[in-house]
Amino acid sequence: MKVTVTHSLRGRLLWFLLAAIIMAALAQASIAYRSALYDADQIFDYHMQQMALSLRSGAPLANHAEALPADPANNDMVVQVWTPDGVQVFRSITRAELPQRAVLGFSNVKANGTTYRIFSVQTSSQTVQIAQDMAVRKRMAGSLALRTVGPIALMAPILMLVVWWVVSGSLAPVSRVRKQVAARQADDLSPVSESGLPDEVRPLVHELNLLFDRVKTAFDAQQHFVADAAHELRTPLAALKLQVLSLERAESEDKRSLAISRVSAGIERATRLVEQLLVLARQEASAASGDQLQLVDLNDVVKRALGDMAGVAQARKIDLGLHHMDPASAAGQADALNILLRNLVDNAIKYTPQGGRVDIDLRSTPVGVTLSVEDSGPGIPEEERERVFSRFYRVPGTDANGSGLGLAIIKAIAERHGARLVLGSSERLGGLCVRVEFPLPLKK
Repeated sequence: MKVTVTHSLRGRLLWFLLAAIIMAALAQASIAYRSALYDADQIFDYHMQQMALSLRSGAPLANHAEALPADPANNDMVVQVWTPDGVQVFRSITRAELPQRAVLGFSNVKANGTTYRIFSVQTSSQTVQIAQDMAVRKRMAGSLALRTVGPIALMAPILMLVVWWVVSGSLAPVSRVRKQVAARQADDLSPVSESGLPDEVRPLVHELNLLFDRVKTAFDAQQHFVADAAHELRTPLAALKLQVLSLERAESEDKRSLAISRVSAGIERATRLVEQLLVLARQEASAASGDQLQLVDLNDVVKRALGDMAGVAQARKIDLGLHHMDPASAAGQADALNILLRNLVDNAIKYTPQGGRVDIDLRSTPVGVTLSVEDSGPGIPEEERERVFSRFYRVPGTDANGSGLGLAIIKAIAERHGARLVLGSSERLGGLCVRVEFPLPLKK
């Protein structure tokens, strides 16, 4: 037979409580029965003993057995009397065939499939035996136990109604949360109300709200990425289309070469824009997913950035170097920090005139770690320093090719690592100084 297992919390609680009530009633009945049987044994044993002692006398009864009716009040008792030479002189009316030899004191004897409790006492003139069927005691104990368990059996339905009401009332907030979530639209990621929830359920709903918040952040980042990509790719793709048409219409070799160079430059700009968009989307997705941060050696990050950007700096005749480096670490993601520093150096090289200088500085302070990139370029006017963190914003009048996403990516990564991003002027080189201030990593 297949057993159906309920997965309902209400059902489980009700079944377990019902089973507990039934088991408690059975245990109470068993304890009551055993207690009543023990008390009945004590009372009847005393009664048998007193009856036997009252029947003994100094003179023996007649020398012949005589079946006489027993006392109606004690018709469950069997009385037998023998003379010292073993002649039965008295026996109460009974169908029981009890042994003719009596064991003095109390004993249990089986006769005709029935167990009798027997008490025997002997005097100089006779032996008196009092016997009682044990079933009488058991019936009395069962009757007393039934009287004890009866009220519990009558109260069980009422107890079940009370338990059902308490369980249903306690689980009502869970049903409310379930209905709220079930009634939502697919794009509704607003928090679920935590008011009135029991302490056991509130943490679950709180974590559910945190999950909704992370999913909403990821959705928003995806929507922003799609909107930004559609907006920003439209212009370079349209320019590439025009440049291809110009290449088709070019009549001379010089015009064809110029058109080809413009197409190549347009493809390079579009490629760079797509790369920056993908990097930005990846960083925002990483921040939304709440990836675990690890201890990262910033010295390795600096060395890697210098190696990656050395070729780009040499092509533009930029002196890329390391001004100062202390041993330092920060809690973060190594790949994201590599992207951050590489974008800082790439921006500095891009906006610094040929023959200029770009330096990296890494210093450990009592309150954290400061990573700086300085250049000898034109810098950024103070009134523009807050706006350059916006996506696709470029400082008016700049001639460098860029997508306007570099500092937006840097800001997203810095916020992901709890770092502070500061734009200022370089006192040594005269250009822009970008500082990323990391807090000290927490010690375990």
